[in-house]
Amino acid sequence: MDHIAVVGASLAGLRAAETLRAEGFTGRLSIVGDEPHRPYDRPPLSKQVLTGEWDAERIALPVGAPGRLDAGWLLGRAAVRLDAAARRVTLDDGTVLDADGIVIATGASPRLLPGTDGVAGVHVLRTVDDATALAGALDGARSAVVVGAGFIGSEVAASCRARGVEVVLVEPLPQPLARVLGERVGSVVADLHRRHGVDVRLGVGVEAVTTGATGRPRVTLADGSVLDAEVVVVGIGVIPNTAWLADSGLALDDGVLCDETTLAAPGIVAAGDVARWPNRRFDEVMRVEHWEHALDMAAHAARRLLAEAAGEPGEAYEPVPWFWSDQYDRKIQLAGRPHPDDELAVVAGDLDGDRFCALYGRDGRATAVLGINLAGRVVRYRRALADGLAWDQVLADAEANAAAAPGGA
Repeated sequence: MDHIAVVGASLAGLRAAETLRAEGFTGRLSIVGDEPHRPYDRPPLSKQVLTGEWDAERIALPVGAPGRLDAGWLLGRAAVRLDAAARRVTLDDGTVLDADGIVIATGASPRLLPGTDGVAGVHVLRTVDDATALAGALDGARSAVVVGAGFIGSEVAASCRARGVEVVLVEPLPQPLARVLGERVGSVVADLHRRHGVDVRLGVGVEAVTTGATGRPRVTLADGSVLDAEVVVVGIGVIPNTAWLADSGLALDDGVLCDETTLAAPGIVAAGDVARWPNRRFDEVMRVEHWEHALDMAAHAARRLLAEAAGEPGEAYEPVPWFWSDQYDRKIQLAGRPHPDDELAVVAGDLDGDRFCALYGRDGRATAVLGINLAGRVVRYRRALADGLAWDQVLADAEANAAAAPGGA
């Protein structure tokens, strides 16, 4: 290969580029990014950047000197078309990149509430510019409404409380994160927010967001409640950035569909939030939006691209997804792929305490581990999940935990 184009100057895009060089690719390397910024770390946006502990410069990823990767950076320019058969990428300024290999790492964009365009005071949080704008809006603000109690919404609510802002957290599901963790664990997250002074509204959606008489946003809920706030933050999930691939010839379905090795088409791989592939470890076609996954999948995809060029077979990508979220004084860590109707077994601590570890399971095997302030346990069980942890062993661990608890047998 003489030229590889990495489309997406994200964490995944940067890791793919680094891996290509580390694995011996010496040809031309182009990195395309629709933001004007060099790659940066996203997790602090909803935490340290939003609370004002860190400035935006601190989250820049260590790209090093411009010549370190010996790459051509095309920043502030979006890819608008891909001809997969020709491996040709067209940018919004008319630039055309003809490449021998392509890495698609264009990530995802926040979902928007219908009718909120042009409503002052309504924010989403995905980019460093989003975080800077939101942090500025919170300066001196006394009240905020956060729509969506997923991980981003929950982190934003916690950061707002750290700044002394009164928060109403609105979630249409019966409990926060119910689609991922189930209602039992979701209620633990809801109680955590309530203990920190958040007004948690569950089981109710947003009817409309308008501009009130004061010029500030007004949120009308489906139950008729009206919430006036200085700031509204919408955190209702993301959409993979595949619009530019509509006529590319690639298979698209909630992301770029890849095979089990991350190959989307000859000479084209995808990685990170935009990629969807069959993870044979969990017998599921999945798309994962987590930080560590972006790193691991990008490295795997880069190696897959080089293996194909060398005529070598690609290895299947079969990770145990892992994620963490910092909320107040809690570090929530999740590894695996839980379903809300999985069985749940507590193997350390208890759900009502400050820390616990619980496992999810179905069909005789463990599917995921969740820990709050028990990082060591999560790491240990994550390794066991990779080895195929039997549900009988989980139940034995849970029984031992119950016996060791105060008042246990």
